[in-house]
Formats: sequence, structure tokens, C-alpha cells
Amino acid sequence: MSEPTLAVIGAGPAGLAAALAAAARGVRVTLIDSAPEAGGQFYRQPAPELGARHPRALHHQWRTWESLRDGLRTHVRAGRARHLTDHHVWFVERRDGAGLTVHALSGPEQDEPAEVPADAVLLATGGYEKVLPFPGWTLPGVVTAGGAQAMLKGGLVLPGRTAVVAGTGPLLLPVATGLAAAGATVAALVDSADPMSFVRRSRALAVRPDKLAEGAGYAGRLLRHRVRTLARHTVVEAHGSDRLEAVTVAALDREGRVRPDTRRRIGCDTLAVGHGMLPHTDLADALGCRVDGTDVHVDDEQRTDVPGVWAAGETTGIGGSALSLAEGHIAGRSIAARLAGRTPDPGEWAAAARTRQRLRAFFAAVDSVYTPPAHWTEQVTDETVVCRCEEVSAGAVREAVQELGAGDLRTVKLLTRAGMGWCQGRVCGPGVAGVAGCAETAGRRPFARPVPLGVLARAGEAGEPEGREPEKRPGKDRDQ
Repeated sequence: MSEPTLAVIGAGPAGLAAALAAAARGVRVTLIDSAPEAGGQFYRQPAPELGARHPRALHHQWRTWESLRDGLRTHVRAGRARHLTDHHVWFVERRDGAGLTVHALSGPEQDEPAEVPADAVLLATGGYEKVLPFPGWTLPGVVTAGGAQAMLKGGLVLPGRTAVVAGTGPLLLPVATGLAAAGATVAALVDSADPMSFVRRSRALAVRPDKLAEGAGYAGRLLRHRVRTLARHTVVEAHGSDRLEAVTVAALDREGRVRPDTRRRIGCDTLAVGHGMLPHTDLADALGCRVDGTDVHVDDEQRTDVPGVWAAGETTGIGGSALSLAEGHIAGRSIAARLAGRTPDPGEWAAAARTRQRLRAFFAAVDSVYTPPAHWTEQVTDETVVCRCEEVSAGAVREAVQELGAGDLRTVKLLTRAGMGWCQGRVCGPGVAGVAGCAETAGRRPFARPVPLGVLARAGEAGEPEGREPEKRPGKDRDQ
């Protein structure tokens, strides 16, 4: 009897934890990821060619990362796991018989098809940043908060010399402190959250004192770097001719509206802005998995409602690396038991389940605090581009609603082309929905990324790719 097989899509904290747990229990694991190295966004590493002397300075939980990395290498060397890097998954197919097939693209042009058959699939596809438009947001120098962090972690470069970090969400803290520690002048941290909201939810937040301590640590670093924090404020407009030169910020009233008398201009060459995170659900949607709001629905074992498909990490709800690790560990153990033909004992992952419960409660409270201003669309002028790919303005979206009768995102898309470009609405979706006054819904797409027609014509003919252990290149893993 052949060993059961598992395909794990995504090599971030959830995918790594699940791969290690399943491989340790007799499952042959194929870990598939679009990046050249494991780690995902949270454990993003500098390119080996850069020869970083102190890569751990850009991270916390470094020992956890080393344990995951070394565990993966051990399983790869033992033949219990394969690690497919630079593979972009575009579809997961449910076969007529038992099992599934993961379809991916690889190669320099991302046009070489690869197929991975498996008895089970774990979706650990993570999340992406929520972006809301405002006048001037398309200027060079305006980047997402996560984009600024990725440049620093992965490229060891600063997006600019003088930065404003703005929006809302816990990601703003490590971005602001990371930029300041790397030598940038952080002129201000602008957060629309109301500090009193944290006080009102103190009981719910107290379930994770370690997270509160982590936040206090970031606050201390902001003070040391003399970063001015503007709470209950928002960016009203970005200014510049060829690139960003300054931003206008203003305070918010209790209803979430800008107080005009509080506007102030801050000079900067970089604006790192983010309004929270959204789960990647494209593959789950295409498989027919239940999605509650923006989150893939799972049971206590991290199983979706589609047989053979599990999900863990940010795709089931944004909650950070510790929650992703707990969910991945539970999923890996559950998969190993189910593929062995037995009902798993929840006691096998009791500690991880307790961590999962506490963190879900904690981040539910956090999410209720970190919300965009209720009336942010009032600052979006008709001339503001809301869909970059198709260059659709807010005025065109409003006309589609007010003059042409569009009442949902799909109709707005058909009338304006907003969301028809390369990103397929992933970036502009929340902004278009807000300006249109429509409910924000997950778009059902047959494929998770654009696919060449030639690849579709040859679907089913591609061979199974060979796994490899990540190469040890010069400069890799230096820490001194």
C-alpha cells in the first residue's frame, strides 16, 4: 500500500507547521510555494545574494523560524517531503475518483505547467493587504505598509528617507519601527483607530498578555526613535508632481468624519499605507469551499466542507503568525490521521486548540478596533482613480450607481471596467465597493491567476515536478 500524499499550498507559518506535522506522521508531503525560499511574508528573508550579516535583526520569533526551516530540510533530506519553489498555483482540480490535482506554473516566464496529484490538499495561501483609495494614492512614493516591509526584509532597502506610516491595523507598528531602526526618518505614524476602543475591550484583549506586551514594546521603540503618533487621524491627500512630496492628515470626529480645522501638511518622500488584511480565498472559491464573509469556513480539525481539502492560517481569518502556526499544526495532525483511515483524537492537539481559541478571541477584539474611518469615501474626489489597472475614476463609479442604476459590484464592473484588469479586483475591490456603496463580496474566479491558453490546452499532460532542497548559496543564513 502506497503512502498517503498531501499537497500543501503556501510555505508560510501555517503551511510549514502543517507540512512538518504531517510528514512526521508518515504522510508524503509536497510543499508548493511561489517564493524562492520558504517562510511566506512573515518570515521573508533577504535575498541570499545580498549576504545579510544580521537577518534576524529584521524579525522577531527568529528561533521559531529556524526550527521550521531546519525541520523542513530534515524531512526533505529523508525523502518525506518535497519543496517546490517558484511554483504559482492557479487551480486545484477535484478528480473523478479520489484525490485532487494541484495545477501550477513555474519557470522564468511562469508558463511551464506542473501538476501535483495528492490524496489531500491544505490551503495555506495567506492574506493580502486591503487598499483604500484617496487623492494622490497613485503617486510614486506611495506604497502599501506590507510593501515597505517587504522591501526592507527582502531587499534590505528603504523605500525612502522620510516616511509617513498611515492607515489602520497592527501591521503599522512593526513597519514604522522597522523603517526607523533601518535609518529612515518616520515623520508620523497616523492611525485612524481610537485609543479608547482598546480600553473598552481590555477584558477581551487581556486573554493574550504576551500580545499586549509586544504592542507595548513597539510603542517603546517608537518613543526611542521619536516617532510622532497621531491617533484617530487619517491621510486626506498625498501631494506631489512627479512623485510624493507631502501628505495632508486630519483628525477624525466620533462618527469617523474628517475635522476640516485639523488638517496639517507633513513633508515626506514615502507614504506606507494600509487598512488591514484580507484572506486569499481564490483557490477555495474555485473548489466550492464555503466562505463566511471573507474567511474560508473550517471545522475544529481545520477541514473545509469539501472532502479532502483543509485550510489553515490567514485564509481562514487574519490572526497573525502564532494563530497560523496553531492552525497548521492541527491541520497536519488531522490530515495524517484521516489519511490513515482513523478518526483523530482532539487530545493530540489540545494545546494548539487552546492557543487557537484564545487568539481568535483576541483578534476578534483587535479587528473591532482597527477599522477604516466610517466615512472615508467622503474624501475620495470624483477625479481620484479607484481602479488602477483600467484607470477608472471614482466619478465613473458614482455615475454607474447614480445615473445607470448599478446596485452591485458585478454591475459596476460591467459598466465601468473597474476590476477587469490584471489584479481582477483583488486590489481595487474594497475601494470600488466603498465608493459605489455596494456590499463587498468575494469575486468568484475560475482560476487564481492568469494562465496562458497554451497551458489550458495541455492541462492533464504536464509531468509531476521534482522537489528539491533549497540550495545553500553564498551568503545564505549568515548571522554574523
